[in-house]
Amino acid sequence: MSTLLEVSDLNKSYVTKRNVLGRPTRTLHAVKNVSFSLQRGETVGIVGETGAGKSTVGRLVLRLIEPDSGRVVFDGQDLLELGHKDLRSLRQRAQMIFQDPFSSLDPRMVIRDAVGEPFTVHQGLRGEERDTRVLELLERVGMRADQLDRYPREFSGGQLQRIAIARALTTEPDFIVCDEPVAALDVSIQAQVLNLLVDLQQERGLGYLFISHDLSLVRFLAHHVVVMYMGEVVEAGPTEQLFSDPQHPYTQKLISAIPSPRPSRQRRSAVSPAKEA
Repeated sequence: MSTLLEVSDLNKSYVTKRNVLGRPTRTLHAVKNVSFSLQRGETVGIVGETGAGKSTVGRLVLRLIEPDSGRVVFDGQDLLELGHKDLRSLRQRAQMIFQDPFSSLDPRMVIRDAVGEPFTVHQGLRGEERDTRVLELLERVGMRADQLDRYPREFSGGQLQRIAIARALTTEPDFIVCDEPVAALDVSIQAQVLNLLVDLQQERGLGYLFISHDLSLVRFLAHHVVVMYMGEVVEAGPTEQLFSDPQHPYTQKLISAIPSPRPSRQRRSAVSPAKEA
């Protein structure tokens, strides 16, 4: 299995205070020297509490925000060295699924157009040919043909996330950043969406960067885990190894805080969301 993504010494800081002359007097180091790799067809989970820098890493990897320094090598190309045109072309192979699917979909567009827009922009498809491709994708994620001309406000959160996944698949990506994609959903719906992501990964060989504060979800989905604290990686490794023998005190704290289905008994492992559903 070959390496799809290699992130090395990634850094991002924000100026949070300036003096009267406009010079920075306080800086927040959101991401400090973050490094990890991701293999084709595998999932790397990034975990940590709110403010740990998880989502910032996801956006830096896709250059939705610009890093201060570091390297992001995607399939042999350093994304940080690409110009706008080359980056746009490469982004067809790297997509993102956000926590709030409603905010990522245009409320004025029916689902037919929201999912079909990337087909038009990247492949020039229109009319019946585009609609056929849209319907194929929507049916694959569990939606129906009679829902094509509805607006985002007419769907539940779980349905919207399925639509967002379908939209992400339009460019046939190799890699998807999943930024808390099920955090706002009920547990049973979480399981459905996670199982869909697993099925799509097996079918298409997708690589996922799965960002979450919920370790039980990460254990279910990820092959490798990166633990972040205050912008830095404090521990990383294969999922089962990290959960069974955490080395860093912060990782131990996170794992000990996973809710147990049997509070009276000592916790031994996280519960798969698929089993909870």
